[in-house]
Amino acid sequence: MPEYHNPQQEPGADKRLIVSMAVLFISLLLMQQLFHKKGAEQSQQQKAAQQAATQPQAAPPTAQMPAPTASAAPAPGAVSAIAAKKAEAEEDTVVENNVYRITFTNRGGQVKSWVLKQHKDDQGKPLDLVHAASAQFGYPLSLWTWDQSLRDRLNSSLYVKNAEGNGTSLKSLTFEYGEGDLVVKKTFGFDESYVIKVQTSVQRNGSYVSALPAWPSGLGDMNRPPSYTNQHIDFFNGSEVKRLKLDRKGKDISGGRTLTETMNWAGTSDQYFAAIFMPENPQSTSMVELRNGLQVPKDPEKPNGDKVPVDVVGTAVGTLNGPVNERLFVGPKSVDVLSAVKTPAGGNLEAVQDFGFWAFIAKPLFAWARWTEQKFIPNWGWTIIVLTIIINVVLLPLRLTSMRSALKMQKIAPQVKVIQEKYKQYKLNDPRRQEMTTEINKLYSEHGVNPAAGCLPLLIQMPFLFAFYGMLANAFELRQAHWLWLPDLAAPDHLFILPALIVLSMFVMQRMTPNTGMSQEQQRMMNVMMPIVFGSMSYSVASGLGLYWVTGTIVSTVQQFFMNRSHLGQEMRAIAEKRARKQQGKGKK
Repeated sequence: MPEYHNPQQEPGADKRLIVSMAVLFISLLLMQQLFHKKGAEQSQQQKAAQQAATQPQAAPPTAQMPAPTASAAPAPGAVSAIAAKKAEAEEDTVVENNVYRITFTNRGGQVKSWVLKQHKDDQGKPLDLVHAASAQFGYPLSLWTWDQSLRDRLNSSLYVKNAEGNGTSLKSLTFEYGEGDLVVKKTFGFDESYVIKVQTSVQRNGSYVSALPAWPSGLGDMNRPPSYTNQHIDFFNGSEVKRLKLDRKGKDISGGRTLTETMNWAGTSDQYFAAIFMPENPQSTSMVELRNGLQVPKDPEKPNGDKVPVDVVGTAVGTLNGPVNERLFVGPKSVDVLSAVKTPAGGNLEAVQDFGFWAFIAKPLFAWARWTEQKFIPNWGWTIIVLTIIINVVLLPLRLTSMRSALKMQKIAPQVKVIQEKYKQYKLNDPRRQEMTTEINKLYSEHGVNPAAGCLPLLIQMPFLFAFYGMLANAFELRQAHWLWLPDLAAPDHLFILPALIVLSMFVMQRMTPNTGMSQEQQRMMNVMMPIVFGSMSYSVASGLGLYWVTGTIVSTVQQFFMNRSHLGQEMRAIAEKRARKQQGKGKK
């Protein structure tokens, strides 16, 4: 039988297939042996690495992190084991100069007390700007990370301290901690100012971890519930100051939110003090907003009494994925002090002081007030009185114009009312309404009345009054400045003399101001209600503002007195009396 050949199979293909299978089988055996040997070598290397982790070795080189919450790959040549560095017991270190006394603890390398030696609290003791809530929410110069467990470890471990100098001559203070895969170093530098230098770094397995120096728990001068409402988070991006206010819904300040933009300076402040970070590299700086709820006594003198909810605000500022190098100002929001602090990016901290919307007017007014107090009247109470009188005298022509216009408007008010009654039957879109406007304008022209003349002077003078008010509400120099019976022009009058004077002066002014556009009952209500409303508003305001308020009211009353003695004033009073007699006659009927 002849041999059959597959027409699609080449001659000798069977032999070649057998040879190929043999080569493949031998190759598989060799590769299996090779991988088994390599696996054994890797197992030995892992065991060696685990043994090395328990042996003290030098700290590894550093590398940057690609993301805030994740560690980057170890730097070339880095090892996983580090030299253990941990203190045996907790100890405090006091750093002192002419303006502060700072108490550091090696537990977390943070601050337990930051006393401003030249400023007092409400009890007359040196003011400590570390808030009592710090024990709960974090002390100043603690490290803030997105990893809660790491944050707790960084701020509770015992660091090894190394100080350069001692006592008042201490120039630098270093805290170091190392254990397992973690290396931490914090260095602080000191001089004779309110500013200290801050340098921190945190590494894991030779890679930097984002850990930002923080001032997390408000400022220690807040002692009453209303004072908590004055907290801000402010920062300067090189072109404008952005101010984040404490709102109830947390839209402006939200705990844990991170802002990443240029920051020449950033920090937290209240009405009179601030803690401001000044980064060496503003372009690569980020800020974390910190906000926590707290229950405080409604009355500080009754610590066991009713409690009210408040918030404490703080910030954490620094460079992500690397070491942090910055300066920290902790001190008063005095214009002189702030303007003397130079930032690494250039400029100063003067913009930390906020005089409100009318700051462009308030700043010159403050400079004028401070110059007056320093050169002529060495008392802020008398300075406020003198400046209030001067401002009211300067604005007197505008007020007289406004008062004359208002008196003239009152004089023709009955005639205007008659015209309005004549056309009240027509709808607003009725063309005959235009005839009413024409008649009223003709009446204005006949009596020389300009309706805008009464509003324009008020619009011109109000910015100056609001600016002066805003300046007094925020000027640090008024804090604990005394005047007669007032020990602190920045605090309310606890004897309630100023509120009583405001009520009395406003009552007299209301009585002296004729108003022909009101009935007697309406006038009596205004005479009583207006003073009571303003008196209640002045109950809790700063004494300096109350002093400004009552002085302005007295000046206005004097102006009204002379206006009433003028021909126009006498005419208006006669009109008012005639109107009152007419209303009494209607009432008897």
